Amino acid sequence: MTGDPLPALSLVGKTALVTGGSRGIGRAVSLALAQARAFVAVNYLEAEDAAQAALAQIKDQGGNGMLAPFDVSDPQSVEQGTAKLLAQREKIDILVNNAGITCDGLIGRMKDADWRRVMDTNLSGAFYVCRAVSKTMIRNRSGRIINVASTAGEAGNAGQVNYSASKAGLIGFSRALARELAPRNILVNVVSPGIISSGVSDKLTEEQVEAIKIHVPLRRMGRPEDVAWAVLFLCSGMSDYITGQVIRVNGGLYV
Repeated sequence: MTGDPLPALSLVGKTALVTGGSRGIGRAVSLALAQARAFVAVNYLEAEDAAQAALAQIKDQGGNGMLAPFDVSDPQSVEQGTAKLLAQREKIDILVNNAGITCDGLIGRMKDADWRRVMDTNLSGAFYVCRAVSKTMIRNRSGRIINVASTAGEAGNAGQVNYSASKAGLIGFSRALARELAPRNILVNVVSPGIISSGVSDKLTEEQVEAIKIHVPLRRMGRPEDVAWAVLFLCSGMSDYITGQVIRVNGGLYV
């Protein structure tokens, strides 16, 4: 092994788009990429205050970026939002599809609208954004796409047939896209988080948190940063020969 591996983590000169980048895992990813010196476009839909706070934090840490408000579930909104970003930055080198929602319920009581909302955002949204962004990556013959799935998409969760299906679909989508784009030097991978304390744990009692930890071999919830470091690795020069893979960040919950 030769050379210093640390420069390979640098994203200087790269432009990254993080969907759902204002809170939780998305915010941690935005900060991690900015710390590696990428220019980060923080996408959001309604949480403008959180997005502004994320961008302020990026700049406080010496990074740079912009806000990119658009609805990933609306193809026209995606086209307009990405076109606006490209008008300012000319190219998008990194795409992290993190935007996602849940509308949980038992299948017998699940409404059609709840099924469609989750699929439109979690799966179709990734398709719309990849379709828009891959065009510039193909022209440049370079790019990284990281899609954020979930252990629910691999193992399934009762009461989450819509969410589990959307994340399982995202994994299949990513594997097919990896094969399609590999000849253009565009790498497509999946990060699959387990139980992450991204605001959800704040609503739980101490007893509920402890009950969750019992199911995790590492006996703790993951942090948003745990997921962000995996994403950063896949965006960096240290992963040049990795594509079509699912990187699990779940503390051993699903192996």
